[in-house]
Order: sequence, then C-alpha cells, then structure tokens
Amino acid sequence: MVAVKSEITTQDALQFESWIKSIADGRKSSELDFIRHACELAQQAHHGQTRASGEPYFQHSLSVANILAELRLDYETIAAAILHDVLEDTDVTLEELEAEFGRTVAQLVDGVTKMGQIQEYRGQSKKSKKEQVQAESLRKMFLAMVDDIRVVLIKLADRTHNMRTLHHLREEKRKRIARETMEIFAPLANRLGIWQIKWELEDLSFRYVEPELYKQIAKMVDGRRIIREEYITKVANRLKQELEKRGITAEVMGRPKHIYSIWRKMRRKGVDFDQIHDVRGVRVMVKTEGDCYACLGIVHTLWRPVPGEFDDYIAAPKDNLYQSLHTAVIGPEGKTIEVQLRTYEMHQASELGVAAHWRYKEGAKPDPNFDKKVNWLRSLMDWKEDVVDAKEFVDQVKAEVFQERVHVLTPNGDVVDLPQGATPIDFAYYIHTEVGHRCRGAKVNGRIVPLSYHLKNGEQIEILTAKRGGPSRDWINPHLGYLKTSRARSKVRHWFKYQNYEENVSQGRIILERELRRLGLSEINFEKLAREFHFNKVDDFLAAIGRNDISTPQIVHTIKDVAEFAEPKEKEAWQLLVPLQPPKPKRMSAPGMQVQGVGDMLTNLAQCCRPVPGDAEIIGYITRGRGVTIHRVDCPNVLHYRDKAPERLIAVDWGKQEGVTYPVDVHIEAFDRPGLLRDITAIVANEKINMSTVNVATKRKEHKANVIATLDIANIDQLSRVLAKIEQLPNVLEVQRRK
Repeated sequence: MVAVKSEITTQDALQFESWIKSIADGRKSSELDFIRHACELAQQAHHGQTRASGEPYFQHSLSVANILAELRLDYETIAAAILHDVLEDTDVTLEELEAEFGRTVAQLVDGVTKMGQIQEYRGQSKKSKKEQVQAESLRKMFLAMVDDIRVVLIKLADRTHNMRTLHHLREEKRKRIARETMEIFAPLANRLGIWQIKWELEDLSFRYVEPELYKQIAKMVDGRRIIREEYITKVANRLKQELEKRGITAEVMGRPKHIYSIWRKMRRKGVDFDQIHDVRGVRVMVKTEGDCYACLGIVHTLWRPVPGEFDDYIAAPKDNLYQSLHTAVIGPEGKTIEVQLRTYEMHQASELGVAAHWRYKEGAKPDPNFDKKVNWLRSLMDWKEDVVDAKEFVDQVKAEVFQERVHVLTPNGDVVDLPQGATPIDFAYYIHTEVGHRCRGAKVNGRIVPLSYHLKNGEQIEILTAKRGGPSRDWINPHLGYLKTSRARSKVRHWFKYQNYEENVSQGRIILERELRRLGLSEINFEKLAREFHFNKVDDFLAAIGRNDISTPQIVHTIKDVAEFAEPKEKEAWQLLVPLQPPKPKRMSAPGMQVQGVGDMLTNLAQCCRPVPGDAEIIGYITRGRGVTIHRVDCPNVLHYRDKAPERLIAVDWGKQEGVTYPVDVHIEAFDRPGLLRDITAIVANEKINMSTVNVATKRKEHKANVIATLDIANIDQLSRVLAKIEQLPNVLEVQRRK
C-alpha cells in the first residue's frame, strides 16, 4: 500500500486543502476528513505522473471531483472520483482501497476501472476489432450503471475534464475523442438528465469536430452579445413587473446560449442564424406548477406567440423526465424570443438529473422518480446476452439510448415513449410480451398500416392480434425493418430460443440454404462456417440460426471473410483454391482489383458468372487481346480453362478501393400484378443502387412474371439486403442471384 505522509508540503496539497474548504458548506467534518484522506492517497499514488499538458496527474483527479462537487454529490462519490485512476495507473490494489475507504468507494473505483477493460465477442473476424472495443466498452458501462449509476457520473465528469484539456493532444486524437464524446457521452448525460454536463460536452465536442462551423456560430453569437443582453434585460424586467402585479413571485433571467444547440436547430430546420428563436431566451422560475401555467398566460397576453412553437413538457415530460414549458413569442421590436417556465424543483432536476438523488444536505429526500429515470438501463440488460455481434450491439445501444424519441398514444390515451423509427411491433412489445407475440396488424389513427411503418409523434396506435401464435422470423431480419427496439428484438429471440431443438435446426437449415441460394453461393461448407462461429456441431450452429441467435447479416459478413467452399465436384476445382505461391501483388489498371505477378493490365469482369467482392474467391484468365477476364473460381468456364489452357490462369484478389460497383443479374419470380415493377425499382432506388437493365416476361395463363434485372452492387452485404427486401413484396415468390 502507498504510504501516506502525515505532513503535506507540496503545492498540490495546499490547493486541495483550499478546495476542500470551498466544498465544506453543508458537509460534516467526518465527510471532509474522508475526502481529505482520499486526496492524500491519490496525490502520493500519482506522484511523478504528469498529463499531456505537463500538469501533475493529481490535478486531473481533483478537477473530476470538483465537477461532481458542483453537482452536489455525496462524499463517497467525490472520494471515488479523486481515486478513480489509482487502480489502473498505480500500485494500489482493490483490497487495499477497500480496507482504507470501505466497500462502496472501492466498488465505485473498480467500476470505473472495469469500463476500460476490453473483452472480445465470439464469432468475429480481425476486421471487427474496433467494433468489439466500442461494443465491450458500452456493455461495461451499462452493466456498471445498473449496479451503481454513480460509476457513470464519475466517468462523465472524467470525460468532461478531458474535453476541457483536449487542446494539449494532437489533432487526430482530438477529433477521435471529440467524436466519441458527441456520439456516446453527451447523449448519455442527456438521457440521465444532467444538462450541466450535456451542454458542455456538446459544445466542446463541436469545437473540435467542426472547428470552422464552431468559430462561425460563436462569432455570430458573440458579435451582437451586448445588444442582445440589453434586449433580454429589458424583456426580463418587463415580464417580472407584470408577474408582480399579478401576485406571482418569480425569478426571471436570461438563458445561456449553447453553440451546438443553435447549429443543430439551424441544420434541422434549414434556417439561418437570425431565424433561430432561442438565441434570445428568458427563463422564468416559480414556486408551483400552477404558477407555470399562470405565467404562460401572462407571457401570451404580453406578446403574440409564434404558431407551432409551444411545448408542454410538464404534462408530458421528456424521456429523461425533464419538465418545463417552452414557448416562442414575438417580443418588443418584433424580435422572436423563447421563454422557458418551470418550478425551482424542475430546474434542479433539469440541471442535476439523476445526480440529485445523492444530494448531501441533511434531510433531503431521495428523488421519487429516480427508479423511473434508470429503468431503461435495467431494460437494456434484458437483451445484453442475446447479442453476440459487436456491430449489432453498438447499433442497438445507440438506437435505444442515444437517438431522438417519439411519443405515441395507446387507445386509452396513455403516452408511450419509443426511439425514433420504432414500429407497431415495437409498440406491441412495449405494451406486453404476449401482445407482441400475437401481433398481426396495426392501426395508426384508425388507418391500417404495415408492421414496418415508422411511428410519429402524437399518433394513436391500436394493435390487431390473433388468438394464438407466435412472432415471425422475418421480424428479426434487420434488412426488413420490422423491429427498432432491443426490448422487442430480445423478446422475439427468447421466444424462438425455447422452441423445439429439432425444429430450430430445421428452420436454421432452411434460412441458411435460402440465403445462400438467393446469393448464388450454393457450395459453402457448413462445417467450416460453423467453426467460424465457434460451434463444433453443424446442428448447434443451425439451431442458433433457427432461434435467431445468429442473423443473416452476420452469416453474410462471415462468408465474405472466409469464402470457403464445400467438397468440390472435381479435384481441379479444389486446386484452384490453393495459393499458387505468387510474388507480391501489383495493382492492375482497373479500379478495385489486384492481380498477382503481373504489371498494369486491362481487366474485365466475366459475363458468365459476374463475380462480386466477398461472395467467392476469384481467378483471372489471360485472353488474347482483351487483357485479363475475372471469373469466380467455381465458374464452369474456369474448369474448362483448367483442362485446356491452365497456363493462362493467374491468381487475383479483390482490392479495397471504395466506390466501385459490380453488375449482378437478379431473377425475380412473382405472380403478375399492377405496380410490381414499380415496387421493385422503388426498393432498389431506396437502397441507392443503380439498375442498369431490366427485362420482364409474363406467362398470362399462369399469371406469373419473371423479372431479370442487372443491379450495380458494391458488396455482398448490399446484395443480401436488397434481395431480402424485394422478397417481402406482395406476390413475390422467389428472388435469387442469377448465375
């Protein structure tokens, strides 16, 4: 254990003593001694360590603790913040920490430390390392938050101070950290309702991610600051006088301006800086909720409200339980001004969020809404074990926690909060698991809509159910867009997981064979594919597919990486898969292609098999006068060349150049109907795929249509996605790649 000196003589010690005095108001002397002891240990443990700025590392620990002290957190959290890096960066052990400061502080410090320890998900290639790191970091974070949310409060404070000192790092690292902060930590602070930290993280991140835009808006905000402040003071005085006449005691002040918020509104509404209403803002704080509505009436009596710019977050709080009345009015001189009205309690909850639960003042009651604020964290843990794909985990977390929300209504008028892009099935599972399982249709505002319909704010949803039955396997397919929320996805997976094993194996085989047939990959070796997902038995692998533990995008992604084929029909075909011991590859003149052992040459994709990056190994055939033709290794013509002219076959490989597309023929069989071709082309267009040719042949007696279309495809993932969506169209019988 690090020995703590009884005498403190360093400059840092004098600083932390003065800091402790500054936070002493309302705290017991025993609590201050506890914090002082943490300072002494951290200072000694970090002795000799410095940050990129050159300042002693202990100053960072003290700054993190100060941020939490400003949020009025309890003494144990502040002590843990001071010690948050000692386990990772010094010789202090967890056992020693617990002996000195107790179990609570030790667990908080351990929780912060564990959030940086990374483990890998199974069934992933080396290409997914970055996604694995992000996924495991997020998973650790949410696990820690469920155990004690103060762990994340410390992490947020740590990130806030890191952002304040980010200018000491090199530009590339600054942008990476700022982007991560913008995508993860700022939305997390928002979801926890800690607006003090949210606004600062957003503005600091924006400063480094978009420095030119930041400077431009900051200049516009600051350019008219004196005139604007004089105007807001005049408006605030006028409003306060009117409130006093009506017997309402209120505090009226100008509202802080946040650069990122201004820019986001400019982009979302497509307007200029002068058209943003809350650049000029006033905040009114009163004693009671009734006073808020009384003030609203007075504001609208004084100045004309702007249509469509009123929000009542008191009657319908935000998902983080934020409460306030927002209105925009045409104030004096014809200038637009935003007015926020809230009680003092609402203001405290807005600024501190869940941190208000640990206020240190004696007699302060715990926040009765605290469990509601962190309920979504516990719901996240319901599905954490169901997700083995790192990218899927990251996407689901961001969708569930960090995206914008929509508020829809049940038939009884109850408000349901869902992520933006949620569907009727997500709504059904939110109401009840059985309602979700038996969902067969939905009405939005009395009108039948598809189950993949994206719900919008204020819509009333009614679910149509069957008496018995279960979910469809198509709901799990992310290409089809039936589910947005992790809650619904986990419920569907759980349902399939506990079905009959033999049935899951059978369904898994059907799903896998259908996907491979659709993509034109008929000879993939199931055993090798199963081993890529760490399954020793093919049946266990197929059962996992059948109960939707493994999705088709995961399968396609893994096939793209390994591209291993089953037992070949001919020995020569297998030999083509063996490397020919070529020299170092040299890039050909054609984009996206690498040919081994030759210089710059003309290349063409073979029309007989039309290879696409990722779907199979490829091989080149040297033609007379037309350069090299690129074939799939399983192309029948290649087998013919192997017998007739093996010396003209050369090893080739796909390059990594982006923006290159490859023509793929797709065969669609369907019952003929009006608008069939229009629906197909709409899906292709929505996927941003070019359709270069299309031919339709109809069989009038059978009422069938055969569509042959040539699509310009970038990769096998895109092909899988567009084929899956086309197959969902009404009357479509089968869709597959044509070879």
